[in-house]
Amino acid sequence: MPTVLICFDRPFQYGYAHGVARTKEFDPDTALRAAMDLFWHKGYEATSLHDLVDHLGIGRASIYATFGNKHELYLAALRRYGEDVGGQTIGVLARPGPALDAVRALVRSFADEALADQDRKGCLVTNTAVECLPEDREFGRLVEASFDALETAIAVTLTRASREGELAADRDPRALARFLLTLLQGIRVLAKVPDERRVRDAVDQALSLLD
Repeated sequence: MPTVLICFDRPFQYGYAHGVARTKEFDPDTALRAAMDLFWHKGYEATSLHDLVDHLGIGRASIYATFGNKHELYLAALRRYGEDVGGQTIGVLARPGPALDAVRALVRSFADEALADQDRKGCLVTNTAVECLPEDREFGRLVEASFDALETAIAVTLTRASREGELAADRDPRALARFLLTLLQGIRVLAKVPDERRVRDAVDQALSLLD
């Protein structure tokens, strides 16, 4: 069982900072998720330490003691985001039934979620790639790892589809997975300026390659 670190901070203050209670003790996992949410909405550069103190409801000393500096906190938030999204992806692809149906469901779920996002915040991994690469190598390694994991999960499912006769023999599962990875990241970017017809048509054309 992982150890839960409880840190003591400022005296209790009534009220909330964007949904996170200001108390004299806090759960690091809850604080990390709050930081992830703030970075996701504002981006890395636009988020100041003051913003983090206010949003997390804890003091600077506790942030430094628990997570390190802003850069280290962002890395931790990006890892947590990758774990969350990776788990959701595996869940979709592992559904019982035909493998190609699972891939189609994954692609359509990306489009549905992107178009339904009223905040237009996109994907934290994609946002990081656009904002922080290639300058930041540590961010780059996490972005590449996230892309690799998604590509591999899709490729494994397409390989299963090929083995079971769902996918035409002349289709390369790995090449298709790379294509779909590029499509999914593009959807996250395009949905920031939403045009449902553009996204839906792109999805339909991409999925036609699986027929």
